[in-house]
Amino acid sequence: MRKEAKIAKINGPVVIGRPMGNFSMREMVQVGDKKLIGEVIAIHGDEGTVQVYEETEGLKRDEDIISTGGPLSVRLGPGLIGNMFDGIERPLNRINEEYGYFIPEGIGMMNLDLEKKWSFKPIVNEGDEIKGGAIIGTVPETSIIEHRILTPPNVSGKITWVARAGDYNVTEPVLKVEDENGEEHDVAMSQRWPVRIPRPVNEFLDANQLLTTGQRVLDVFFPIAKGGTVAIPGGFGTGKTMTQHSIAKFCDADIIVYIGCGERGNEMTEVLEDFPKLIDPNTGKPLMERTILIANTSNMPVAAREASIYTGITIAEYFRDQGYDVAMMADSTSRWAEALREISGRLEEMPAEEGYPAYLPSRIASFYERNGSVITLSGKNGSVTTIGAVSPAGGDFSEPVTENTRRFVNVFLALDKDLAYSRHYPAIHWLKSYSGYVGALSNYYDNRLEGDLPTLRKKFLNILNEEARLQEIVMLVGEDVLPDKERFLLQIARIIKDAFLQQNAFNAIDQYVPLEKQFAMMEVIDTLYEEGKTVLEQGISIEEVKNDALYSNIVNMKYNIPNGDMKPFTHLMNDIQEHYRELRIEYGIAEEANAEGEGAKEEEEAKA
Repeated sequence: MRKEAKIAKINGPVVIGRPMGNFSMREMVQVGDKKLIGEVIAIHGDEGTVQVYEETEGLKRDEDIISTGGPLSVRLGPGLIGNMFDGIERPLNRINEEYGYFIPEGIGMMNLDLEKKWSFKPIVNEGDEIKGGAIIGTVPETSIIEHRILTPPNVSGKITWVARAGDYNVTEPVLKVEDENGEEHDVAMSQRWPVRIPRPVNEFLDANQLLTTGQRVLDVFFPIAKGGTVAIPGGFGTGKTMTQHSIAKFCDADIIVYIGCGERGNEMTEVLEDFPKLIDPNTGKPLMERTILIANTSNMPVAAREASIYTGITIAEYFRDQGYDVAMMADSTSRWAEALREISGRLEEMPAEEGYPAYLPSRIASFYERNGSVITLSGKNGSVTTIGAVSPAGGDFSEPVTENTRRFVNVFLALDKDLAYSRHYPAIHWLKSYSGYVGALSNYYDNRLEGDLPTLRKKFLNILNEEARLQEIVMLVGEDVLPDKERFLLQIARIIKDAFLQQNAFNAIDQYVPLEKQFAMMEVIDTLYEEGKTVLEQGISIEEVKNDALYSNIVNMKYNIPNGDMKPFTHLMNDIQEHYRELRIEYGIAEEANAEGEGAKEEEEAKA
């Protein structure tokens, strides 16, 4: 039944209509003569409130509000990869070709190209019984992504007809299914799904696989699990977007969904210009062949900014249901929260802290809880990892968006302005950040590496914590008054920061580092620390312990040693041990040290 109402009041993106008592909550509507896209967000008696996702300039009272009969949804199917959409899944490239540089009002819900043909290959047969969410065929969407065609989650039964392998568009039926009631359903290569409803899964799994990023401070110090939740808060200029770009470029997720939510247009332009030129280190193909971009920049309608987050997570869930690992970047959730605040203000709702709506925490929670590692309806394993940037004003982490985000994420990567301004990138502060996946990933590290990475990680963090305590003393009385042991610890802490934590995104070797090389670098630094600490305890002064040439080689190992070559690390550790052996010989303590070692060995054998 066609439902209609009239515009009674217009307040920016918020439109009041009457009579709307027979409309449904979250129903998508067309507003005004231009048929602007909107969504019903409140109904009070005969009066309804519509959130409009396009510019409302020129709207007039008494123009029509017409129901579309369904909720705000996106079309999911071949044609998503490598494309760029706005906050409600309208293709910006096609809009540019047809209408120019600006998005005109009233063009409707354009989405995927409905005419383009895709090469469909069925993997099911007539007579098979299938369940909702089953994989029925494949389409080679890009050279690295095989698009797996799914039945809608609510369609199951016996297959009565299957299309032959061939070229079809996304709306043509490729399958017919008869359900238990005898009703026949046509299944095409695309399906629609409401953006605010999570897609169903069979089972949620523990997050115990590392999302490798090639960034040492992440893979080792603050690891991200596949299916995990991450927040990257930081003030202006601290590198939030750069950190997300690095993760998107180099992580081992199968598919990247990148949402520019309220950010400046030049940042999305940088993504558009850089990603097609970048080669994915995991596949050797252009990065755009596994990337989907959703742009709702700061000059686009603010209401669509609120929807863009849900559009992105729905697309991510769709590819997860195909059995892929998806990493979703949201830059930034603060701008999304500001859209909530503006719409809430126009609705004249009672504000909470700093003017944000009282339901801000529940909205943030409902967004991040749609991530996870799962067993899909088709029985495959898939995951959605959610990485959201947060932009607190003035870098104040106590503001509502940052504080509420911290409650619902397991990895908190606090960016520090002092590190950023001193050119230390990534500017992730090692004392303010944390990861809740360290314990869950211990078996992963054990199975992949020949060594105890979690123990080395804990050791390095203890050194950095102790260095922070000593720096307070140094600021008061200077470093020279400290004992040699503590002065040496300060030197090791500097090497950890310069040689390991600091990473150069413009260096071909250092921009992406495999986990095996990261661990080898840690072993070199640990060898330097343990050997130096031993000779200090044997009475050799710190001036003799320090070797500038050796320290320089260690700091520069990230640039000088290729990623696939582990032998130079063995040579570097041998150089460290040789340097300290020569020191012992020079000071006449080599034989004494050897004798002590032999005695300890004999004592252990006797106990055994």
